[in-house]
Amino acid sequence: MNRTFIGLGSIFGFLSVALGAFGAHALKASLTPDMLANYQTGVQYQMMHSLGLIAIGLASSVLPSSGHLRRAGWAMAVGIIVFSGSLYILSVTGVKALGAITPIGGVAFLFGWLSLALAAWQKAK
Repeated sequence: MNRTFIGLGSIFGFLSVALGAFGAHALKASLTPDMLANYQTGVQYQMMHSLGLIAIGLASSVLPSSGHLRRAGWAMAVGIIVFSGSLYILSVTGVKALGAITPIGGVAFLFGWLSLALAAWQKAK
């Protein structure tokens, strides 16, 4: 499990840097300031939660194995795809309906952080 989440976090982190550079250079001239701000929000949340995934992978070597830890990692991965992904697509295409699914990714992030806290507080068996 630790290698999975460290690997996913690293890939999502790499993509966050690449997408951030793409937004700053290629999209800056073609997006409105509001749409560029939405895009950058996606990049920032992707990077923060990429680091969260790496932390979960590292935590799995010191915390007792638990479903909470697995749920935390998968929730953050889903959150990155749904929250950040919907913001990227919304920014580039202007399809406002995608804004309706963005909060689902936000809830996945919240669930991931709460699950990580529960894993930390869980007693070893």
